[in-house]
Amino acid sequence: QVHLMESGGGSVQAGGSMKLSCAASGSGNNCMGWFRQAPGQEREEVAGIDSDGTTSYADSVKGRFTITRDNAKNKVYLQMNNLNPEDTAMYYCARGRRGYLGSSYWARESEYAYWGQGTQVTVSS
Repeated sequence: QVHLMESGGGSVQAGGSMKLSCAASGSGNNCMGWFRQAPGQEREEVAGIDSDGTTSYADSVKGRFTITRDNAKNKVYLQMNNLNPEDTAMYYCARGRRGYLGSSYWARESEYAYWGQGTQVTVSS
């Protein structure tokens, strides 16, 4: 069983930055992803990173968010810059079923076996 725990959420003003962290129990270099869900909306993909460091991003966050991973620490990060109120959501970390998902599969929730509890990000205007 793999447990994921997100941290780093909070409140920030528009234009600000925030860095989320996700700590995974156990070992393994599977693909990792960040998803988010705003109130009243479906969960959506944000960013993914494969075991070889290949990254993928949703169009809405490209150029603003950066996903990285530290395999030695079993951690994945999401650096979020130039935040806007539309980024307000619960952010979830997820661990993929495979090491490599690539651009075709990283956004599919069905490709992720484990999910964290989420961390709230609130951006005020």
